[in-house]
Amino acid sequence: MPISLLSPSHREVHYFFITLIIFAFMKQRTYRVLLNKEPEGGYTAQVPMLPGCITYGENLDEAIVNVKEAIEVYIESLHAHNEPVPTEENTFEYSISVSA
Repeated sequence: MPISLLSPSHREVHYFFITLIIFAFMKQRTYRVLLNKEPEGGYTAQVPMLPGCITYGENLDEAIVNVKEAIEVYIESLHAHNEPVPTEENTFEYSISVSA
């Protein structure tokens, strides 16, 4: 019996195949992440270059895993909406110490 192109299992396989192709051609990107220890415990992780990209972890390792996933989902959404993906290529960071 022939497989219908509209069968749910066929759509899932097709979607998975397209996803693999997209990920195979994605660039490797690096983003600065700010990790803040929270008074009630755990850590908040935010990505300044990606507005609204913020997550939480009960410890540093969990916060880092969660922020990596948040970045990936954020970028997938940008691609899906044909929006440009911000980069930090022309961003420079400098820390200054002052007496206070």
